[in-house]
Amino acid sequence: MKRFAAVVSASLVATGLAATPALAAQEQPAQSAQSQQQSQNFSDDQLQNFASASQEIAGISQDYTKQLQGAGDADAQQSIREEANQKMVQAVQDNNLEVEQFNQIGQAVQNDPKMMQKVQQMAQKQQ
Repeated sequence: MKRFAAVVSASLVATGLAATPALAAQEQPAQSAQSQQQSQNFSDDQLQNFASASQEIAGISQDYTKQLQGAGDADAQQSIREEANQKMVQAVQDNNLEVEQFNQIGQAVQNDPKMMQKVQQMAQKQQ
């Protein structure tokens, strides 16, 4: 379970997507409480899509991390990051989620051990 949580966290951090909802939450605290309440109402389909997208993102992250290590200059690294980010966003969208939804589910999963366990079980069934 800890490994899956690390994958989810790494996926969110690697995509740079985690910062966007966090910034919005800081600007609108009342909306953050509303988002937290909504986050508990994700359907099984949404959680399944999240599990699938997370697994794809983890693979993309691993591939592009290797490329980043071999990149020479800052421009090459930036180009690799942008390409990886685009592929990760596409993986989210290919799994019938919007980036914002993916981030909301990711935050909820990190904060709710029961939801984490449920998503982890879904991911294991896919393997």
